[in-house]
Amino acid sequence: MGITVIDPVENTQVPFLRGILTRSLQDVGLSFKKAYEIANEIRKNLNSDAEITRDNLTDQVIVLLEAKQYTEVLERYKKSPHPRIPIQIIDRDGQPQPFSKGLLSQSLEICAFPSDERYSIAAGIEQQLLNNDTKQQTSTELAELTYRYLQDNEPPEMAQRYLVWTEYARSGRPLILLIGGTTGVGKSTTSSEIAHRLNIVRTQSTDMLREVMRLMIPERLLPSLHVSSFNAWETLPSRDEKAATFDTHFVEGYLTQAREVAVGIDGVIQRAEREQISLILEGVHVHPTLQQRLMHQTNAIVIPFILAVLKRKQLRKQLKGRGQQIASRRSERYLGHFEEIWEMQSFLLDEADRHQIPIIPIINQEETIRLVMETIADYLAREYTGTTETIFA
Repeated sequence: MGITVIDPVENTQVPFLRGILTRSLQDVGLSFKKAYEIANEIRKNLNSDAEITRDNLTDQVIVLLEAKQYTEVLERYKKSPHPRIPIQIIDRDGQPQPFSKGLLSQSLEICAFPSDERYSIAAGIEQQLLNNDTKQQTSTELAELTYRYLQDNEPPEMAQRYLVWTEYARSGRPLILLIGGTTGVGKSTTSSEIAHRLNIVRTQSTDMLREVMRLMIPERLLPSLHVSSFNAWETLPSRDEKAATFDTHFVEGYLTQAREVAVGIDGVIQRAEREQISLILEGVHVHPTLQQRLMHQTNAIVIPFILAVLKRKQLRKQLKGRGQQIASRRSERYLGHFEEIWEMQSFLLDEADRHQIPIIPIINQEETIRLVMETIADYLAREYTGTTETIFA
């Protein structure tokens, strides 16, 4: 159960949190390191299932401050209000959790606000709770308060996005993001950032799937699997060395390799659906035809998009930088095949347009993430009505 702090005056029971005590000591002038040391020492002195009154906890802090001869801090601590008992949020399973601006801010990611604005909104909502002297609130009540706050202070589409995301989050359906794009556009970087922001713990690269398949299947059986996607055409048995041109067989070679890797992709998707776990799948093999197929063979919410660097000079620069960042992928090799990589992007963009797959241009990281979040919100709005009656009833 953990340590419980009891306030007989306010008739509350809340878990002991080192972070709250640390912050209160910082507020009276102690450094984070020293404040955390005191909070940690008190935590060690208490039994794991202990109960302690708020006044007794304050007395223990005073004893430690005296022992460590933090005289000035001690006087300020005695005169300051007792550390505020955190507002308790009761989740849908009936379990209490302390209110967190960080978690509330994360729930606003789908609205594509800049990070400082998300925290400002979370702080504004916290202030409303404090002004109302709120001690405890359900997660549904907090979600409704957040929605109303967005309605009153932000553009209406932001409140609606939050509403749709809240309805989706309560549906229990996994979210599967399919991120395609040619070599060097930033698929891995974008995937990692989105995974962090949406709290998606499972990501999968098709390059990693291909590496595993290479170990299992000899080159003589599937030669196209053992080369890069942009020169898989060179392994085709139908290629005529004398007459064939790059343009003739390039797409065929790429799609041959993509079909081979798709065996592993299907397995990853099926497992995510079976375990009801959200997933980000990224890689050059995630092409529009495959994206379209996957969208219609699972009960999960599948959202596809293709990342693209639309300027040749920018893509060259990113390929050069990639070689510097990843030792095993030298920039010279990618730049030596730049025309093939550019041609692959042209093919992917044509296919995306044909299959009506969203194309996200790479401008800068913040703008790319904003566009991705908008795309996710648009797809979710097709599945969920986002009405207050269904969510806050």
